[in-house]
Amino acid sequence: QLQASGGGLVQPGGSLRLSCAASGSISSANDMGWYRQAPGMQRELVASISSGGIPNYADPVKGRFTISRDKNTVYLQMNSPKPEDTAEYYCYHFWVDRGYYWGQGTQVTVSS
Repeated sequence: QLQASGGGLVQPGGSLRLSCAASGSISSANDMGWYRQAPGMQRELVASISSGGIPNYADPVKGRFTISRDKNTVYLQMNSPKPEDTAEYYCYHFWVDRGYYWGQGTQVTVSS
């Protein structure tokens, strides 16, 4: 089970940190990441990070967002957010032997 937290209202140019923790006695996921979905839009990948710590970013967030992880938690540091980053953010953990597990979604609103 995944528990996401850290969403809320943030001003443009501010910062926000999202977290997503896996509960229980489990092995570390092979891959972790974040998707987002704005109203009327398709869900899109924001960032992912491999078990080896290699990050991957969508072009719109490169240079502003940073993804990181420890054994059971994935983080998304959002610096200089823009109004177009407003969306529901969903985390996932992926295990080769278990498949995808998703968090419940956390709302991020970027507005002054």
